Formats: sequence, structure tokens, C-alpha cells
Amino acid sequence: MPANREKDNQDQQEKDQPRRRQARGERRIAQLLEAAAAVFTTTGYTAASTNAIAREAGVSPGTLYQFFPNKEAIAIELGDRLMHEMRETYGEALTPVDPTTPLEEAVGAAVDRFIAFNCEHPVFFALMHGPDIPGRITEEHDALHATLLSRIEGLLASLLPDATPADLTRTAHMCLGLYKAGLELVLAHEGAEREAYVQELKNALFRYLDPLVGTRLGRGDTTRTAT
Repeated sequence: MPANREKDNQDQQEKDQPRRRQARGERRIAQLLEAAAAVFTTTGYTAASTNAIAREAGVSPGTLYQFFPNKEAIAIELGDRLMHEMRETYGEALTPVDPTTPLEEAVGAAVDRFIAFNCEHPVFFALMHGPDIPGRITEEHDALHATLLSRIEGLLASLLPDATPADLTRTAHMCLGLYKAGLELVLAHEGAEREAYVQELKNALFRYLDPLVGTRLGRGDTTRTAT
């Protein structure tokens, strides 16, 4: 009987070993991706190197190459994960708006969600808008951009039922363009100045949409911030 228990324990240990190795591997990958995000944000993708990423992660270049063959593979894996999270973010931010919600409040809530994501992951902006990013990331970002525009158009269609498809597309492009321009300024500042730019971005989007939406959304007691 003891011999059987010993064999069972040995069999269980053998089964557990691959899981432990997999868990260690996943932790190491997460460590390398976190280091790569820091390096890409600081130096940009083009100037970054696998040696710099390994130093940031506190590992040898040989350890890095066990998981990623080159810098491009790291960027692609990081970009894939960020874009997945970004899709979840705009899925939450661009939900249908309750008609009783003031437009200013609806705009502010959506901006806050997107800004929070980009401030938490500044590497997303660095990777997606850099001058020399891997082609696959460019393709996937273009697909993400198209889906995001479609979601914005769908949201606008509920607010502007009389608008033509061309009008909705144009308005969606303007909203996204205003956001991107404001985002670059937001990420370039910190603290109170960053908050001030976030508010300016909200003001710009609200003042653009307000004449179009009119009274279709409720007017709350919120006070518009004049600048």
C-alpha cells in the first residue's frame, strides 16, 4: 500500500511539473512585456533593443531569446494584448446612452474610460503611432480603428436619427480625430496640467456635438466649464 501511495505521489508530481513550468514561463513573459513597455515608451520602438529590454527586466539576453526571437516579436505580443484590452475598453465606453443622461456627462464618461486606458498603458500610443512599427501591428491597429469608428457611428446614429450615413461617418471621424489630438497633449503632461487638458478635450467634444444632438439628451445640473 505504501508503495502504491509513493507511486501515486510520483505520478502527481510528474503531472504538476509541466503546469509549474508553464506558470513560470507565463510570469517571465509578463515580466519581459512589462520591461518592453517601459523601454518602448521611453525610447520609442525604433531605438529600442532586446538588450535594453533584457536589462530593464533584469534578465540576460539569452533568457529573453528563450521566449522571443527578436524585438518585433515582443512588440507584436505586447500590441496584441493591448489591443484586446482596448477592445474591452471601448466596448464598455461606447454603450448606448440613456436619453435622460446629459450630453456633457455622456461625453465625459466615455473620455474618462479611454484616457484611463491610455494613461495606464502609455506604450499603446507609442506603439500604435510610432514611425516604424511592425507591419502586423499596423494592420491590426487599422482593423481596431475601423471597428472603433463603426461603434462610434452606431452610437451617433441613436443620437442623430435623421443624419445620413455620410454625415454619421464624418462626425465619427471628427470625434475620433479630436480625441486623438487631445490625447497626445494629455499624455505629454502630468498632474494638474494633465487634468486640465482632459477637461479641455471634454469641452471640445461637447461643444462640437452639442449643436448636432440638440435636446435629444437630457440636460442635467452639471455646469459647463468655460475656457
